[in-house]
Amino acid sequence: MTTVVTGAASGIGRATALRLAAGGPVTLVDRDASGLAETACAVVAAGGAATTFVVDLADADAVASAVEEIETVAPVTALAHCAGVLVTGPVLDATADDWRAVLDVNLMGVIHTVTAVARRMAERGSGAVVVVGSNAGVAPRVGLGVYGAAKAAAHMAVRALALELGGRGVRVNVVAPGSTDTPMQAAFGGAGAAAAAVAGDLARHRLGIPLGRIADPDDIACAVEYLLSPGARHITAQVVTVDGGATT
Repeated sequence: MTTVVTGAASGIGRATALRLAAGGPVTLVDRDASGLAETACAVVAAGGAATTFVVDLADADAVASAVEEIETVAPVTALAHCAGVLVTGPVLDATADDWRAVLDVNLMGVIHTVTAVARRMAERGSGAVVVVGSNAGVAPRVGLGVYGAAKAAAHMAVRALALELGGRGVRVNVVAPGSTDTPMQAAFGGAGAAAAAVAGDLARHRLGIPLGRIADPDDIACAVEYLLSPGARHITAQVVTVDGGATT
């Protein structure tokens, strides 16, 4: 048995890989080979076991081949899909390339990966999937229209899949983080991003964070771990928002 973690090269994906590796072998997937190797080393240093696959999740054929190879070694019992890319700016300024870049990974990458894994889980009659979405896919955020649209579409697609697979022993849920201390957050907000997220900005229709801090990647990993665990056996088709109360 193995747990697959995509987007494992950094940020939430790395934190999730380290947390889930305490429960058994993990298979780490990302297109960033060097970051993936660093995560694998961290897993091993913590006493876990990891294998790695360098895959562009926007490539359906590459994803299918990787999942087939993983399954020849061990059945995938859990999937944490954490991969994502960020494009910011006004919707009116977004180019076709901007839309394509985000949709290829944040929507189609989810579809390619989740369906390839969940199809096999359904055949076996058991499995759990968690997709890391975003609170930008739950409520609109100024400057995140393209990103949020892709995340919202992914949320709905996987929730519909959860309903289709509920009778076949497979649970599918979404964890929707808010501002989180990751390289993606730093790229979006620059210096002072954390303080700005906590304070909020009514001119941008952005609420602050009632808990007074942005998330640590492990805060999100904990939610993923729970939804993949037997303790969440009666939870499916849900979006669990983990943003310190920023979305109300």
